[in-house]
Amino acid sequence: MSLHAHDVTWTAQGRPIVDGVTVEIAPGGLTGLLGPNGSGKSTFLRLLAGLLRPAGGTVLLDGHDLDRLPRRDVARRLAVVAQEVSTDAELTVLDVVLLGRIPHRRRLVAPAGEDDLEHARRALRRCGVGELERRRWPTLSGGERQRVNIARALAQEPAELLLDEPTNHLDIAHQLALLDLLAATPVTVVTALHDLNLAAQYCGHLLLLHEGRLVAAGPPGQVLTSETVERVYRVRAEITRSAGGRPSLRFLSRAGAAGADRSGAAARA
Repeated sequence: MSLHAHDVTWTAQGRPIVDGVTVEIAPGGLTGLLGPNGSGKSTFLRLLAGLLRPAGGTVLLDGHDLDRLPRRDVARRLAVVAQEVSTDAELTVLDVVLLGRIPHRRRLVAPAGEDDLEHARRALRRCGVGELERRRWPTLSGGERQRVNIARALAQEPAELLLDEPTNHLDIAHQLALLDLLAATPVTVVTALHDLNLAAQYCGHLLLLHEGRLVAAGPPGQVLTSETVERVYRVRAEITRSAGGRPSLRFLSRAGAAGADRSGAAARA
């Protein structure tokens, strides 16, 4: 067992943001976390990472309550890549990636060793930004920052890697390169995604949230059906399947929009 959420709930101002979610994350695979804006994806990832404490239920890491594990042990196991990193600290790219090595040092203030530098530079190369190691963080574009943050997480050598919309700010070529990398990474990966076709193409397992609740879980072909997409996203989609059974979606209209347009046209006539 790797990560397991059991009946997890989190509220804000009395309103449930995550509402009784129970999932077991398949170890060693790429799991996609889907749902429209406001469905609770980012909050659920933070709960899985131990960055938020559940109002109800538990998150287990290898069968142990995540809240009761030493933070240093969790940091050695689990890496997180957030959507946005707002800091403009005057660090070099290499310095940023070396932050991922801190949990592995005997002392938090110990300087980076040769082993740390080797892991950091290897992670930068894997993310296609090895040539940026001397650049200053504030000079990077949004896409460059995203790839450097993923390199920092990989340098941490996690067993579990959690990412919140990692394809944000990336052009399509870098989106595909990143998802190729995540799919080939031999760790447990959970990533929130907006693009349903990319999720269907790359993920072995999908979790679909709607209004804080888990409404579907399973392989892409089981989760991404026309009925489910219309109910959760309020859009109509035509779905075809590859020879391997993976769905491909072509969006037709917002649910109800076509009928409303026709009714409006008839009234005006």
